[in-house]
Amino acid sequence: MSVKEFLKSRVFWKQFGLAMVIGVAIILILIIWLNIYTRHGQARPTPEVRGLSIREAEHVIRKNRLKLQIIDSVYTTLVPRGCIAEQMPLPGHRVKKGRTIKATINAFNPEMVAVPDLVGLPRRQALSIIETAGLQVGQLNYIPDLTVDFVLKQTIHGREVAPGDSVQKGIVVDLVLGRGLSSQRTALPRLMGCTLDQARNEILGASLNLGAFVFDATVVTSDDSLNAFVFKQNPEYHLDANVQLGSAVYIWLTIDSLKIPTDEISTDTIIPESESGPPETGTSLHP
Repeated sequence: MSVKEFLKSRVFWKQFGLAMVIGVAIILILIIWLNIYTRHGQARPTPEVRGLSIREAEHVIRKNRLKLQIIDSVYTTLVPRGCIAEQMPLPGHRVKKGRTIKATINAFNPEMVAVPDLVGLPRRQALSIIETAGLQVGQLNYIPDLTVDFVLKQTIHGREVAPGDSVQKGIVVDLVLGRGLSSQRTALPRLMGCTLDQARNEILGASLNLGAFVFDATVVTSDDSLNAFVFKQNPEYHLDANVQLGSAVYIWLTIDSLKIPTDEISTDTIIPESESGPPETGTSLHP
């Protein structure tokens, strides 16, 4: 039988049809299997487990048909010890059933670090070393001395600490510095539009202290507090403004850009008379 005759025969078309049916069936089975395996369209929001104990987090994760994996530990004061401090993916991120949620727990014991030797160092260098050591900068207290802006003492909770002492990581270190034998003064920084961290750095960089900081009613979440910017400060800023070393600067923060007038970019800060005093409390989420 010739090829032409074979292509016209019933046997060929029967085999060809059977092969087509088998091919289509295989493709359909693969599509169905991929949908089942990848759980297409079955994504769900990741639950919030930060702040929960491991047992509570596991219960929430199982309830949402997910898996929990502890990958690391840190020490923070934001959540109780032994509770979930961080999670990945973040809450609300859509994931599929069976996805592993990786979590970092807050350590039961705080990490300890050695106190650096700051005595005799200039203020800027001392501030940098404190942050590098995993500690926080506290108050800058100035006293009459022959030196100006050099560290005379380093204290924690009012007690002088020696270099090498073991303290909890993140603890606040206060510095006693010299201000010279006269009333040394420093230029007042302009803080309008700065975030809280930026304002704190500007204030410390000018040999001043951050007094109270107040978030207005527009700041609701932790993300808001990170994005909030200064819309008012006390003492007010102007070109020739200067204050005594170690003075406190009070700031108010918002996420409402309309609170900063357009002419504020090029003119002095204007604070209403009724709000010109410092905040009544140390720190607050709302005035």
